[in-house]
Amino acid sequence: MTLPPLKTRLRYRLRQRRRPRFNGLSFNRVIPNLMTMLGLCAGFTAIRFALEGRFGDAAVAIVIAAFIDGLDGRLARLLKATSRFGAEFDSLADFLCFGAAPSLVLYLWSLRPLGGFGYVPCLMFTVCMALRLARFNASLDSGPRPAYTSNFFTGVPAPAGAGLALFPLFLGLEAQAMGQDWLLAIARSQMLCAAVLIGTAMLLVSTIPVWSFKNFKVPMRYVLALLLGTGLYAALLVADPWAALAAAGLLYLGMLPMSRRSYHRLRAEAEGEHDAPPPVAAA
Repeated sequence: MTLPPLKTRLRYRLRQRRRPRFNGLSFNRVIPNLMTMLGLCAGFTAIRFALEGRFGDAAVAIVIAAFIDGLDGRLARLLKATSRFGAEFDSLADFLCFGAAPSLVLYLWSLRPLGGFGYVPCLMFTVCMALRLARFNASLDSGPRPAYTSNFFTGVPAPAGAGLALFPLFLGLEAQAMGQDWLLAIARSQMLCAAVLIGTAMLLVSTIPVWSFKNFKVPMRYVLALLLGTGLYAALLVADPWAALAAAGLLYLGMLPMSRRSYHRLRAEAEGEHDAPPPVAAA
């Protein structure tokens, strides 16, 4: 009996010793879920900071969670790692970070002296946030919608709602940094905090079309102005973060009427094209 050549035997032994391949997801597909997990940790840490009376740190943690939430979905689409699990996990994290944490922070910061009456606006905000997220998840399973609706949310999205709800806290932290006691008293007013929470809750469950900026196209003549404005806002955010965050909330509110007008204009154009008679071919 003749043995196979030495080279063939060595190759066979190396093939036997090769480590087995494991079945599973690639690391790129896990990255978006890892980012969502970090955002969830940031939101829960904000609750801990609020319980310890560190309201500035709590606000920073919620802002970090909002920044992560703005990245994980886009990163999942870029890496082609979107999944139903990721969408559900993201919504659960959003509820904690932007539904439970902001209302609890404001309750501990301003509304706790009112007892049960101060708890009502916080509960209303959290419930409306849950309804808003549930409506968004239900829309994922709905049928195809007109193309112009892809650039709009229905109602204020969760991270923006958290930022609007925290406007009194941003204003109060800015007043505290400037030593303006009168402004701090206004920002910490129970009436203001309750009104902001209730108003934001209504915006969350409303049907107002809001720009999503997912497929937003910037005209070439506005690109330079956009870059300069972003740079100026980044400089303000570094120099005076609380004033920059409070101003961002006011700018976002001012954007809502323009977003609504843009939506109705696009809908009118789409309906006009749909109702227009087909062109008649020349004889």
